[in-house]
Amino acid sequence: MGKNLILLLCCLSVLISVTVADWNILNQKSKLGLKITLKNYCESWRMNVELHNIRDFEVVPEECTDYVRKYVSSTQYDIDSEVAMEECLVYLSTSCDLQKDGRDAWIFDIDDTLLSTVPYYKKHNYGGEKLNLTSLEEWMRQSKAPALEHSLNLFNELKARGLQIILVSSRREYLRSATINNLVNVGYHGWTSLILRGPEDESKRVQTFKANVRKQLINNGYRIWGIVGDQYSSIEGFPAARRTFKLPNPLYYVS
Repeated sequence: MGKNLILLLCCLSVLISVTVADWNILNQKSKLGLKITLKNYCESWRMNVELHNIRDFEVVPEECTDYVRKYVSSTQYDIDSEVAMEECLVYLSTSCDLQKDGRDAWIFDIDDTLLSTVPYYKKHNYGGEKLNLTSLEEWMRQSKAPALEHSLNLFNELKARGLQIILVSSRREYLRSATINNLVNVGYHGWTSLILRGPEDESKRVQTFKANVRKQLINNGYRIWGIVGDQYSSIEGFPAARRTFKLPNPLYYVS
């Protein structure tokens, strides 16, 4: 009896080892029997990040970092961003009864909404490395992030229509000067206010911090017609804007 049990355990151990050793995304099939390619898998992973089915990831899956590199450098990424910004203008033109009394407002996030952090992540395996906040903030202090072209166009159009543009970022307060310099250097001018996280906000989740900011703005009489952000933490929570628009970002997740 004892020998048989030992033999059974040995067989199971060998079977498990072989199964694990043989597992590879390129060898997998879906439940429908369809062959899964690496491109299929990574496209599906990115799509489910955007759908908010995949959350709280610390790194891009190792097998998908090259896919993410290609995506954020591609025409598709550019078009995805352009269409999102065009939808903002469609909404503004068809559904917003602007009062033009200085209280019509629109909120923008900053990183990967107005300014691109892709140059930073290019040096850090396109999200394949766990975030080093000190390193990222040191890069931000250099004020060299490029503008996202379609966001800049929307920013200028909203300003021309008389909306108060409010920038709400999870960047910390000590980065204020560097952030202003960067925004101005790449063409962003004329926002109403720039709200960053102070020491009292350090322990708050980003979503909580940004929702609290919106509450204060509404209490001050602003009508928040829309929010643009690349993270769900920028656009979810109560009180909500009348419409929210999310830009694509498969590089990282902020809650």
